[in-house]
Amino acid sequence: MSRQSYRELIAWQKAMDWVERVYRATYGWPKEDLYGLSSQLRRAAVSVPANVAEGQGRDSAKDFLRHVTIADGSLHEIETLLLVAQRLDYFDASTCETLLRQAAEVGRLLHGLKRALHVSDNGPSARRATQELRNSRT
Repeated sequence: MSRQSYRELIAWQKAMDWVERVYRATYGWPKEDLYGLSSQLRRAAVSVPANVAEGQGRDSAKDFLRHVTIADGSLHEIETLLLVAQRLDYFDASTCETLLRQAAEVGRLLHGLKRALHVSDNGPSARRATQELRNSRT
């Protein structure tokens, strides 16, 4: 059986697309904020797909689940950071709402992955749970 790639996970793919949007949305932020809110937001956004990838590479469903849970926690942090940025007028309400909506979509995918991994904790391996989740989305 060949090892499947995290790149095949829809949650990872959508998170990667969303990270790109976050970066593009923060390009115009004030230069004096380069190491403040924009840096924190970008690092938190990148941590979402990075944790999914790292977790998928682990040997157990429990480890994978822990990393997906961390990714989900980062999404909550990001929502707060986006709202702070909107309050500071770093971008308009429409841009903030779009990014929040996309974050919610990634969150739904992460929750689906977490459900599949909870099942696999008592049964199939993490990779098998990943395959089952992938099959249910197609």
